[in-house]
Amino acid sequence: MPRQRLVVIGNGMAGMRTVEESLALAPGHFDITVFGGEAQPNYDRIMLSPLLAGGKSFADIVLNDYDWYAANNIRLIAGEHVDWVDRKNRLVRGAKGSEVPYDMLLLATGSNPFVLPIPGADKAGVLTFRTVADVEDMLAVVKQGTKTVVIGGGLLGLEAAHGLNLRGADVTVIHLMPTLMERQLDASAAHLLERALTRRGMTILTATETAAFEGDEAITAVRLKHGTRIPAELVVMAVGIRPNAGLARAIGLECNRGVLVDDWMRTSDPAIFAIGECVEHNGQVFGLVAPIWDMAKIAAKTMVGAPAPGFTPVASVTRLKVSGVDMVSAGAFMGDATTDDIVLRDAARGIYKRLVLRENRIVGMVCIGDASDAAWHFQLMKDETDIEAFRDTLIFGPVSDDAADPDAAVLALPDSAEICGCNGVCKGAITASITAFGLTTVDAVRAKTKASSSCGSCTGLVEALLKSALGAAYAPVAVKPMCACTTLAHDEVRRRITGGALKTIPAVMQALEWHTPDGCAACRPALNYYLICAWPGEYVDDAQSRFVNERMHANIQKDGTFSVVPRMWGGLTNSRELRAIADVVDKYSIPEVKITGGQRIDMLGVKREDLTAVWRDLNAAGLVSGHAYGKALRTVKTCVGSEWCRFGTQNSTAMGVALERMSWGSWTPHKFKMAVSGCPRNCAESSIKDFGVIATDAGWDLMVGGNGGIKLRGTDMLCKVTTDAEVMEYCAAFMQLYREEARYLERTAPWIERVGIAYVRQRIVDDHAGRGDLASRFHHAQRFAQFDPWAEQSTGPEPAQYSHVAELV
Repeated sequence: MPRQRLVVIGNGMAGMRTVEESLALAPGHFDITVFGGEAQPNYDRIMLSPLLAGGKSFADIVLNDYDWYAANNIRLIAGEHVDWVDRKNRLVRGAKGSEVPYDMLLLATGSNPFVLPIPGADKAGVLTFRTVADVEDMLAVVKQGTKTVVIGGGLLGLEAAHGLNLRGADVTVIHLMPTLMERQLDASAAHLLERALTRRGMTILTATETAAFEGDEAITAVRLKHGTRIPAELVVMAVGIRPNAGLARAIGLECNRGVLVDDWMRTSDPAIFAIGECVEHNGQVFGLVAPIWDMAKIAAKTMVGAPAPGFTPVASVTRLKVSGVDMVSAGAFMGDATTDDIVLRDAARGIYKRLVLRENRIVGMVCIGDASDAAWHFQLMKDETDIEAFRDTLIFGPVSDDAADPDAAVLALPDSAEICGCNGVCKGAITASITAFGLTTVDAVRAKTKASSSCGSCTGLVEALLKSALGAAYAPVAVKPMCACTTLAHDEVRRRITGGALKTIPAVMQALEWHTPDGCAACRPALNYYLICAWPGEYVDDAQSRFVNERMHANIQKDGTFSVVPRMWGGLTNSRELRAIADVVDKYSIPEVKITGGQRIDMLGVKREDLTAVWRDLNAAGLVSGHAYGKALRTVKTCVGSEWCRFGTQNSTAMGVALERMSWGSWTPHKFKMAVSGCPRNCAESSIKDFGVIATDAGWDLMVGGNGGIKLRGTDMLCKVTTDAEVMEYCAAFMQLYREEARYLERTAPWIERVGIAYVRQRIVDDHAGRGDLASRFHHAQRFAQFDPWAEQSTGPEPAQYSHVAELV
């Protein structure tokens, strides 16, 4: 029997999901040709916001690469729109001349962004947010400080605003309605969301209407109805979408708002099916993935001749994907006169949960700040479960018979429960795949089922299902032990030090059953640091557990001499300090003096026997150790800023000095460098430092996780602040979070890549109380750290000799 010719118009998520379903049901049933208006293969449109934010690359969001099309004998005609379908002769014509006959046609043309019909909407710099090309257009414009206006405070608009904010843009969101995301959130939840986004540096204007876009050929300002002008170099319009039914309408298919389809996704032409955002079913159009995945299954079964139930829309969950804001909404979340509510609100922590009930059944839900129980609540809503028996505890989540098992509630869900909303994967599909294909890791589950492959919020649920299915055979991702002396990894050792109140190295080694009684050169310096960090003021630093440079308070050179680098606050010095350095160089015949990249002076070739005397003479002039040898704060590089530079917007030198005086002496997992630039020109190279500060007209941009070494890494935007005091608090909190949670010898760059910038922002930016606690712990530790080791050594015993444990490094 010859294969049927299937032509798909639309290479997006809906069309390709239908193709995947048909291939799984009946391999070889169709000869398939796909027309795609975009030049790329099928990608995850849900992930455009992290693509814009820089959290993902395009390769990360591709769902089906070119090899997939080839492996499944699918002809992909990418970058060519279809401009006509000859229904009588069953022929599809592309805009570039392609002609393909069909036996069956699938329309998956998606939707078009709505463009406000106001003056200036056609100006350069006024963009929409719908495709990869839109993201590329934005990235071509946006840079640090770009004045950006996002029109629309719905889901799509806030995702665009967040991504642009992370790129350093100065973002203002304009929303017509009184509250953000009014289709998904009630007023209380919307207020918390607005507060969270404002703390990220965005300006939110609700109940505000746009009148015009100003400028000659390119946008320069947005004028509001009440007359206010907002400067703008980029405008992103995200005010909604409309079904793309233009082609269907042109070729004579029955259409209303969208292409009209029956319960099996057939159009008015029995040879043509339609699916996704372009369709209208029983007066309803669809923009969320869950109902579209249901459409795909039904359409695929019908097209291959398999029995299929008719399409019945079910309640869907909306999740906000902007980093750091956990939000879920579903059903009739606003309620009415026939409903009542159960509400949990913790404004200080930014948590709000509301369950809307009718006759002891959940009919709507909204939560923000904590969505850990959302899957359970949503399943109760879908199943129309009578909750009267456990109404008193309903808002707090499932109460398991095994309270010690945090995964019990997940395991209690039925197989039909949706685990991954982005890709429409239910619990039963995951557990069946684990068994059928012998899957043992989350990555393997992602590859086979796509569960957790998009936004990742369901990863914990997938892990729970893996644990249950594999039992004792389940092994989480392997972690590398600290060293050969133990099987424990760094994180577990730190946890046990604090949890077990272990306050000496011998106590740690005994309690954690170290294999080697005295440890080794790898674990002793790490344990020494972890104890210093955990118990400031109580633990006594063990000099013999430090690397040689830290014991000698100077950097050993290849010829056995040392380099000495005094601290120069913010790169500032004076004639008295310079004379003292010159005198020391002459007195001790130091062969070389060099200006460092950190705006200090390095004296190279100091003999070991001269170290104590050199320190003493430098101390007499007020110079202290620059800790150039330590896993500690090294330098705070500055430019001259507003005090001298005609471009400076803030006093960057004073800020740098203040930061250095606050943080010097602090021991960190690895060396730690800072910089403060007085304007966005960034002369101090703040964007490649562990903590960078860039002045703007409005205050300061705080950047973290940069590295200018072997592996170059630019910083991530932490947040924007307006006051000097905020800079100091955020810096102290960030340093303490790094000190407490990074592994020994892990720079901030790999640490942030490991834990994710979203996590760091959540701890430092979103959690106000937590930020204050971190800063307080940092300042407490500094009480015991800010002493000059040079002064101590020049009046005390000679530097310790090399030990058998800590070797030259």
